[in-house]
Amino acid sequence: MERRLLQASVAVAGIVPVGGGLWGVLGGMNTVGVTAASHGRYLSGLLLGIGLVFWCSVPAIERRGAVVRTLAVVVFVGGLARLAGVLETGAPGAVAFPLVMELGVTPALALWRERVQRGLGPPLTPS
Repeated sequence: MERRLLQASVAVAGIVPVGGGLWGVLGGMNTVGVTAASHGRYLSGLLLGIGLVFWCSVPAIERRGAVVRTLAVVVFVGGLARLAGVLETGAPGAVAFPLVMELGVTPALALWRERVQRGLGPPLTPS
């Protein structure tokens, strides 16, 4: 039961990076200049990829420890960079939700995945 709840939670949380990534890739961000637009689309592609890999981990979440931990660290570091920007230059609109996802929800899901794996016994493949 807990495994299924974790899978559902990761699937739902994955909507954020997939949706945000698609939005940026398809040109939803307001940027000034070709360089900023290119950079924004590149970073949005990374965000989209992170979300898709999280989704790919859902079916066998208990065996995807290395993947989930790595993605969680990448997302957390990105959140720290965003927080540093907020502290340095101020908060842009709607920054609270991404920060909560990056610094709270994603690490919590990774820790939960570890707990679920421990409850199920050793992983079937190296994680």
